[in-house]
Amino acid sequence: MLESRTALEQGAISGKYFFSPGDIVYSKIRPYLRKAIVATFEGLCSADMYPLKPLLGVSSGFVLAVLLDHRFSCFAEAVSARSGIPKINREELAQFALALPPPPEQQAIAAALRDMDALIGALDSLIAKKRDLKQAAMQQLLSGRLRLSGFREDWDHLPFPKVLKRTNAKEYQIQTSEYRVTGLLPVVDQGKDPVVGFSDRIDKRFRCPEGGVIVFGDHTRVVKFVDFDFVVGADGTQILEAQTGQSQNLRFHAFQLQHREIPNTGYNRHFKFLKEVQMAVPPRNEQDAIADLLSDMDAEIAALEARRDKTRALKQGMMQELLTGRVRLI
Repeated sequence: MLESRTALEQGAISGKYFFSPGDIVYSKIRPYLRKAIVATFEGLCSADMYPLKPLLGVSSGFVLAVLLDHRFSCFAEAVSARSGIPKINREELAQFALALPPPPEQQAIAAALRDMDALIGALDSLIAKKRDLKQAAMQQLLSGRLRLSGFREDWDHLPFPKVLKRTNAKEYQIQTSEYRVTGLLPVVDQGKDPVVGFSDRIDKRFRCPEGGVIVFGDHTRVVKFVDFDFVVGADGTQILEAQTGQSQNLRFHAFQLQHREIPNTGYNRHFKFLKEVQMAVPPRNEQDAIADLLSDMDAEIAALEARRDKTRALKQGMMQELLTGRVRLI
């Protein structure tokens, strides 16, 4: 969604680039960003944009789809790459040729792609709502302010070293150059995705204890729960296990650390901060119940994200077929 502001709010004073409802406003700067809209109001735009008025019999929605399509973006990037700040000029824009179906088919194609955009937008909104709900649940459940039905026992509040301990990960590390697309063991590091590659270095295998481990990094607040054997793929990755003699749900404590504000500092200060943290520790059965609930919420969000990504890919496929005439709607 592009930001919308009035000319008065923006302080614009030039009337050179007026546009009307139904015109396309296209940003000529950095065309790889694919910024364009069909105007629904009268206004003016800056010199960094082109107001484009479709000719009689040409659908604004169809032309917008063409401008946002991969083929036009590749063309625009190619002709604008020679300048210091990539931009496409009017002469270059006029060189682009597009397949133009009859007006009824243009409108049908534009409507089909708008429907896909509406579905993607609805999924984005639902994902954002589910993330907010999960965040609210974490705030309440991980602190004990809200208790799940059936749980009444008091929580302990213990220093971090009484609950979790650090495992020296250096002997399990491999270099980035050793990552493989396939292999016997997944490579886990401190990045966003748990698995960043694979390895056959059995001598570097970290044998994950029953109950899993928590993985985090020196310079990131990304905290992950891992419950399979792996090799460590990045210098600075830290591994936390349950303290000896403790019955802890590591997935529950991973959620706690994800929710806690951990400073982005170097290793020594980073771990020093953790050692000073007080952990809210409910009985093990309540840890399990909370971890299961939050994991189910994560799974629901992941399923929605996968559906949205699949819908985006489907829309891209539709654009390639419909905008070239390989598939006809009418």
